[in-house]
Amino acid sequence: MKNKLALSISLALLMGLSGCSGDDGTDGSNGTDGQDGQSGLNSLISQSTLAMGDSQCVFGGTAFNSGLDSNSDGVLAENEISQTSYVCQPNPVSQSGSSLPYSVLRNDLTDGARPDYQFEIRNGGYGSDAAADPANKNRFYALTDRGPNAVYTGTMGAGKKFPVEDYTPRIGLFELQANGDVKKIKEILLKRPDGSLISGLPNSSSLGGTGETPYDAEGNPILVDNSLPYDEQTNPLKLDDYGLDGEGLVALSDGTFWISDEYGPHIVHFDAEGKEIERINAFADDERTVYNLPAEFANRRANRGMEGLTVTPDENTLVGIMQSTMHNPNSSVKNLDITRIVTIDLTTGEVGQYLYKQEKAQNSNSGIVALSAHQFALIERDGAFYNDTPSAMKYIYKIDLSAATNLEAISDSGDILQDPALGLTISGLTLEQVVLEQGWTALESAGIVPASKTLVADLVQQVSYPHDKMEGLWLIDSSHIGVLNDDDFATWSTDGELEQKYLDAGLNRVDQNTLYILDNLDLTTSE
Repeated sequence: MKNKLALSISLALLMGLSGCSGDDGTDGSNGTDGQDGQSGLNSLISQSTLAMGDSQCVFGGTAFNSGLDSNSDGVLAENEISQTSYVCQPNPVSQSGSSLPYSVLRNDLTDGARPDYQFEIRNGGYGSDAAADPANKNRFYALTDRGPNAVYTGTMGAGKKFPVEDYTPRIGLFELQANGDVKKIKEILLKRPDGSLISGLPNSSSLGGTGETPYDAEGNPILVDNSLPYDEQTNPLKLDDYGLDGEGLVALSDGTFWISDEYGPHIVHFDAEGKEIERINAFADDERTVYNLPAEFANRRANRGMEGLTVTPDENTLVGIMQSTMHNPNSSVKNLDITRIVTIDLTTGEVGQYLYKQEKAQNSNSGIVALSAHQFALIERDGAFYNDTPSAMKYIYKIDLSAATNLEAISDSGDILQDPALGLTISGLTLEQVVLEQGWTALESAGIVPASKTLVADLVQQVSYPHDKMEGLWLIDSSHIGVLNDDDFATWSTDGELEQKYLDAGLNRVDQNTLYILDNLDLTTSE
């Protein structure tokens, strides 16, 4: 009876409450519907090793993937990954760089710096330029110049000693290893169109030669037949119109190469085996050319020709830069800071030309690589050794041509004329003469604007760069770039005497091709 009474009282109370006339309370929000099958799902983590050259980790590393095991099979499938994080390996190349391998060309000559020793001429020499291998992110190509040589004046005038006179300029393919070592994969010897090997000996004067006499290691003129005496007609100096002093290198995705040099300057296209396909230069009478540079480029300063060459990302336009001020019209303008950049559209032959203003007179622009169609990374350096000259200048700039003046697009107007031999002139003066006599402000007044530039790296500050030359740029990605020095085959000279090329006053450290990789650079572009 007690339970029934309690139940009756409870029901009466509930009925009384439901009959009250007060306001209803606010409804609560609906809860989120549950998902079928989610109850008790496990979170999974997987990891994978990233190889060298990976887009996320340029030097390799580890990718960590996480997500829910939606099918409950205990395996994190690709479609179950919701988050990926990366742990990248650090730059494996130390601050002191990584040396390239070399062989010895000869070691029987007395070292002019240490007469009690004989020195090594090394092969070596892969520092004139570098270019990324389009097919492998871990690899780069590197270029030699004409071979071991040294300034010398002998019985037949000023010239060069060539202690390995039959040296063939070449391209090397190198691979960066995970531990930072550099391995040579192969080398490609450069050849004439008929497949015969070229040399590094000078061209004849009609094709860019500057009258340099080639001498052997003992100072004897190199002749067509060294067993016979010199005769201007029957046994002249040995020259080579296919000879190259290569300085700029482009590696295309089709396996072919373009090389610019200091003799013509010539820009030569080689196939994957190193055989010449075609060439570009400033000599209209050269029947080998497919296109011609503006005639004023033939006024290049000896040994300071087209030191840098690159190609735009679409591989349609070559872009070259002269090392220093051209002798335009003559050597009176030598001590200046004005250099020229040339562009050649490979599909049309259309040429553009721009100016670059160096930081100080007679600096060298010795490497260039395209970041976009109009932005480039560029080397500007002096010729000093940091160990001897703490103020040595070894810079990488990012330059932009988009707002620079294309000299080739300027039409004749008043005192501004396009001279067929000297290029754009103002009041009869070449642009070099204008800068010499009136300064850069005179060009600005004429509406001529050079390439803009932003400092990206100072190698003296960043790696205490010990070499005199930095010439090769290997673009790795938008924040990493490799830099190569030219070791001159470890060969130097003083007053015409051949010697080992040393980096220190104590004559203990021999210069050697060395790769440096710079991190955390801003090589991004506006495109």
